[in-house]
Order: sequence, then C-alpha cells, then structure tokens
Amino acid sequence: MEENKFDLNSLIGMILIGGILIWWMNSSMPEVETKATSTSEKVIDSTNITPQEKSLINSTIVNDSLKKITIQNKLGAFATSSIHGTEGVTTLENDVLLLKVNNKGGQIIEAIIKGFKTYDSLPLYMIKDNNANFNINFGTTDNRILNTKDLFFEPTLTQNGKTQVLSMKLKVSDSQFLEYRYEMTDDYMVNFSVRSQGLNTIINSSNTIHLDWTLKGYRHEKSLYTENTMYSYYYYKSEDEVDYLNADESSVVNDLDWVSYKQHFFSSILLSEKPFNNATITSLDLVKDEKTDSIFTKQYSLKTPLELSNGELNYSLKWYYGPSDYTQFETYKGTDLSETADLGWGIFGTINRWIFIPIFGMLEGFMGNYGLIIILMTIVVRIIMSPLVYKSYVSSAKMKVIRPELNELNKKYPGKENAMKRQQETMAVQRKAGVSMLSGCIPALLQMPVFFALFKFFPSNIALRGKRFLWADDLSSYDTIFNLPFSIPFYGNHVSLFPILASIAIFFYMKMNQSQQMNMQAPTQEGMPDMGKMMKYMIYFSPIMMLVFFNNYASSLSLYYFISNLLTITIMLVIKNYVIDEKKIHAQIEENKKRPEKKKSKFRQRLDQAMKQAQEQQARRK
Repeated sequence: MEENKFDLNSLIGMILIGGILIWWMNSSMPEVETKATSTSEKVIDSTNITPQEKSLINSTIVNDSLKKITIQNKLGAFATSSIHGTEGVTTLENDVLLLKVNNKGGQIIEAIIKGFKTYDSLPLYMIKDNNANFNINFGTTDNRILNTKDLFFEPTLTQNGKTQVLSMKLKVSDSQFLEYRYEMTDDYMVNFSVRSQGLNTIINSSNTIHLDWTLKGYRHEKSLYTENTMYSYYYYKSEDEVDYLNADESSVVNDLDWVSYKQHFFSSILLSEKPFNNATITSLDLVKDEKTDSIFTKQYSLKTPLELSNGELNYSLKWYYGPSDYTQFETYKGTDLSETADLGWGIFGTINRWIFIPIFGMLEGFMGNYGLIIILMTIVVRIIMSPLVYKSYVSSAKMKVIRPELNELNKKYPGKENAMKRQQETMAVQRKAGVSMLSGCIPALLQMPVFFALFKFFPSNIALRGKRFLWADDLSSYDTIFNLPFSIPFYGNHVSLFPILASIAIFFYMKMNQSQQMNMQAPTQEGMPDMGKMMKYMIYFSPIMMLVFFNNYASSLSLYYFISNLLTITIMLVIKNYVIDEKKIHAQIEENKKRPEKKKSKFRQRLDQAMKQAQEQQARRK
C-alpha cells in the first residue's frame, strides 16, 4: 500500500487559486451610490452606523410617515395634491399687464399695470405681498372643510395664437379636479373660469360653498387723503343698476354682475356671467384723517355663495386690472363699467361724455403738451359760453337804464305795508321796458353745469396723470412751490401756485362783475336783506375758499379756472367797451314803453291776481 505524502506544490496551487477567486469576486461587485437628495434615500453601511445616525434615520422615516398620515386625515381626497404639490409661480404677461399666479391656492399673487408708475416712480402694483386673497371654501362628503388657498394646484401653460392659457388644477386624480383657468390676450381684461370635474361625489352639496375675495388697495397718488376720500369707491352692478358703497359700509346684494375696487385712477374688478346672489360686500376705510400716512387706502371684500350645477362648479368670470378710464371701459359693451369712471351724475356726466371728452380727445390728437391742451380747451369752452356772457351783460345794461325809475317807486311806496304794491309796480316797469330778471339769471345758471362737469372731468382724467406743465410735475395732482414745516387744517403742508393764481383771477372777475350784478338787482326793499353787502363779502370769501380748497386738488383744475377767469375778464371788457351801446339800449327801452302792452299770459294773470289779493288782505289788516 502506497503511503500518502504531503504535497507542498498542491497546497501552494490551492492558495493561489483561492486568492484569485476572492479578488475576482470583490472586483466584479456593482458600485454602491452613496449620494442622495435626502436622508431617507441614502444607502447606509449598517456596520459603520453610529447610534446617533441610526436615531436620526428612524425619526425621519417616522416623521415623513406621520406627516403623510396627518395630511391624509386633514385633506382626504385632496391629500395627494398637497403631498406631491410644489411651490411655484407662473407668469402671464402682455404689453399692458403682468400677472403672477401661485401654485398654492391657484390665485394671483402679483398684478402689475405696465406703462404706469406710482407717484414716487415705482412699478404700479395692484397686488403684491399678500394684500389680496382669492379663496373658495367648501365641504366634502367625508365631513371636511377645505380652502383652496391652502392647497396646491398643478399648472399647465399653453399658447393658443395670441392667447396665453394657464390651467391650474387641484387634483384628486387625472379625471377628478377643480380647475382655475386664466386666458390672457392683449388686454387688461383676463378671462377666468372656475369649474370642477368628477367632484360631484366629493363636494358636499348640502354645505354652502363660499367665494371670498379681499384686497387692500395700495396708495398710488401723491395726495393720499384726496385719492382715498374723493375717488376711491366700492362700485358694484346689481339688478342692472350701478351703485357704490361709502367708506366703512357693508351691504348684502342679489343679482350681482360685478364688483369693482376703484382707487382713483386704477381698478380691480371681478365680473361674472352668472350673477351672484346673497353676496356680502364691504368697504373699510384705512385712512382716518389727513395726517394718516399709510401705504393702503381702503380694504374691500366680497363674500358670496356659489351654486352647484349637477353637483359641479361652473362659473365663467373675468378679472380686470387696469386704468379707471371711461374710454377703456366703453370698449366692454354691456358691462356698464364706464359708470365707475366718476364723470359726475346726471347732466354733468352727460356734458363730460358728449362734449368735453370728445373735445379733449381731438386736441390730444394734435399735440402732446397737456398744459397747452387744457388752455386750448378752456378757450374753446369760453368761446362757446360767450353768448351767455353777452346776454347777461345786455340784461345788466337794461336794468341799469331803468334803475332810476325803480328807485322812484321805492320812494313812492315806502314801508312794509306797501311791499306788494311796490312789487307790482316794479314788475310793470320791467315788463313795459322789455326787461326780465330771469334774462340775467338764466345765463348764469346755464354756466353752472359746465362748472361742475369740469370739476369732475379734470381730476378724474387719467391722461393728465404724471404729465408735467411749467412747475407742476403732475397735472392730476397738486403742484408744489414750497413745503411747509407744519400742516394747516384744511390747507395742508405745502403751497400750490396754480390755486393762488386762480384765486387772484376770480377776485378781479368778481370785482368787475359786482357792478353788473348790482345793476341786475332791483333796489333793496325795506325789511329785505341787503344783497349788495352780501356780494361784497362774497368777493373776498370766494377767492379764499378756492385758495384753501384747491390747494390739495388737481393742478389741471386750478389751471383751467385761472385761464377761464382771465378769458372771461377779457370777454367782459370787450363786450362792455366795444359791443354794448347803452344809448341804443335806452332808446330801445323807451320805444318798448310806447308800444301797447302785450296780452298777459295765464301764468302772469294768476300771479297778478294773487298779488292783488295779498295786497287787499294787507290793507284790511291796517
């Protein structure tokens, strides 16, 4: 039997083969990725982990799981959109408007009106830094109350010709969602729709669904108090009528077509094709007095229930962020938005719409200097009104001629007991001479609507905003030649030059007009107030009132009144010195006296009869 011997060569061979096998196995293993975006995604070598690292990993996994469970319990069917939702902003922009829409809430978080600046040369924001909020509050069939402002929408931006379409979807699944759809063209008006799909089994129809829209209006103009007090209103169209809320007022309205948060020259408006019912609208004043220095003017809010149609939401709306311009609003036919342009009510607004806006637009087409446009417009208005000034002067001249006769009547019939007889004889003299007190009053009254129409036209004309003329840097606001170190009640803390010039001009106009008015006025009768003294006071009182009140008003208005009074003074001098001949008027009056008296009208007969009866009753009391 052969003896087994130890083979050294075999041992060495086996060791080498084993070493080669171990090397091959290690070198052929895939490389482990150790870099990840979060702790939960890292590949950890458990043989080298420390107790602290193991505790952190376990707590992260637990926290993420608890977070998902908490969101699921809170949001129910809409939990997926919140868990997978991401922060982000989508921009819609055209030549006049820029909007930024946030994924969270699907609402507009920035709105910039392009082409305009604030009074301090900053971009003109209507929405910025959470000053606005748009939210829909609704209940679910699993007894949850949710707010869209807290949920994440998924954005999809597309281009359809010139129309930018932004679809913001709050998803339950691909076939179940709430969608906000924005459609922007080249205008300030943006189509906006709110609709749901497949949520009829998720939205609880027995709970009221509310739309809430709030906005705190940013200050845009130099005079905060004027902007807020005189031109910022909450307008709304309800039951085919446009109305407005005063400051610190709330109202419940039905059949609501639109609401407008108007801030002097700019408006934020929400329109709906399907009218809202039982809507609560509120306006809150944030500027309590002239000394308040605030970045906001008013706070506006709309809260209205939404109706489901076959268990789904379906509303076609529109957003408007743009100028409060009558011409711009007129392009939106059937909306009646032009009524918020604040051109004045009744006849004043009619004069502005049909006369002053076309005249201003025509002059604007010929020149770019708006100060000269105002001056030319003033000349046109005064030329149109000059026949009324002429008639007033003719009446004044006639009264001047017969005034001696009227003075004689006062002497002939003195005392209160002869008041009725004196009045009868006075009217008889005026009638024979062909003079009527109304012939002097009517021209003055006819000029009043023009005065009040222009009082509204210039301060609300956005074309004048930011336009310079001479020392005025903004014709839509007050001009400043000196800043006071203190504030004077009702006057302010600055000195404006145009109101000073307008006050001086109106003083001289009233001074010249005083003699004319005294001629028009019958002699003061016993027991009656002396109108002459009152007019003397008005000569000084009116310019002072203009100086104080117009110091904070639009410089364009003061410029108009300054030029208008200068032109009126010039026209009066021309008429007085070159047109009216008092000798001819006197001869005409004498000729009128010789003519047989015309048959009295029925009104005149009844008036004379009433005066005769009053005179007889007075005689019986003696």
